[in-house]
Amino acid sequence: MARPSPAAAKTERLLNLVIALLHTRQPLSKARLRQAVPDYAQGGDEAFERMFERDKDELRALGVPLRTEPIDPFFDDEPGYRIDQREYALPQIDFAPDELAVLGLASRAWSQASLAGPAAQALRKLEAAGLVRDESSVAGIEPLLHTREPAFEPVRDAVLSRTPLTFDYRGGSGDLGERHVQPWGLTSWHGRWYLTAHDLDRDAPRVFRLDRIGDPRRAGRAGGYDVPPSHDAVTMIRSSVGDDAAAPSTTARLLVREGVAASLRKRGAEAAEEAPEGWDLVEVPTGSLVALAQEVAAYGPDVRVVDPAELGELVAERLRAVLLAHGGDPARGEGGRW
Repeated sequence: MARPSPAAAKTERLLNLVIALLHTRQPLSKARLRQAVPDYAQGGDEAFERMFERDKDELRALGVPLRTEPIDPFFDDEPGYRIDQREYALPQIDFAPDELAVLGLASRAWSQASLAGPAAQALRKLEAAGLVRDESSVAGIEPLLHTREPAFEPVRDAVLSRTPLTFDYRGGSGDLGERHVQPWGLTSWHGRWYLTAHDLDRDAPRVFRLDRIGDPRRAGRAGGYDVPPSHDAVTMIRSSVGDDAAAPSTTARLLVREGVAASLRKRGAEAAEEAPEGWDLVEVPTGSLVALAQEVAAYGPDVRVVDPAELGELVAERLRAVLLAHGGDPARGEGGRW
């Protein structure tokens, strides 16, 4: 089983500490908290003291009302800690239908990520409170924070914790060199992930394609620098990659069933040709047929490809894979109709 990243381990530790402090009416001593939070029991006394002091400061910086009170009112030599539930609790929150749709979409975005469990728990709490999600309003939209680049997690963690990085980088000409950077942001732009950062060797902002980064390594302490308030990742990437890469290279023509695929309709425009009854002919510009094929396949029978033929084959490949995964035979059409 893979070990959690330092950022994930820290988040889990802080969450365990908050839970322990919330579920007590009496202040808890440091000794009791050391028993309650698993990470605190792993090191020596000095390591625990340093970690606990940092965690206290971080909770207070996050706005958590952590109180320090005497454990025994007659003896104040040993402090205890607790969180006042009345100060910590949020007021009643009411969500409009469109806000619930966005929350549902956000939870699905983490379905292949390390926060999949907490996201599902949050949605279950909303449902338990009598709030019903409107799945139909986001049907066909499935944003997944998932990438095949092995550098994704260490680079993401460095961005979140503001930790300097050293990595091997292969430039566009194929040359390989070592870079030393202060990561600023990790952004998906037109089908690729990019790291925006301050290049320490060149003393200038730079953009790095994630799939060209190899062996990223921590090169300093967390929180050792600040990201400029004016940092705009998309503007940096556009300036570095060039506007030509942003221009869609293909226009796909799709038959879309009436009343569905709002995302496709918003990006495209209805064609002048007449469509069959119950359908609209929509022209959608795209820079990546692969990405569009994934989106079209998610709509199932509600979207059909007219052209280009390459897009139709990409969609068919994905539908055949779904059929195989459910025990059907694509060659014989078993398991359902195309």
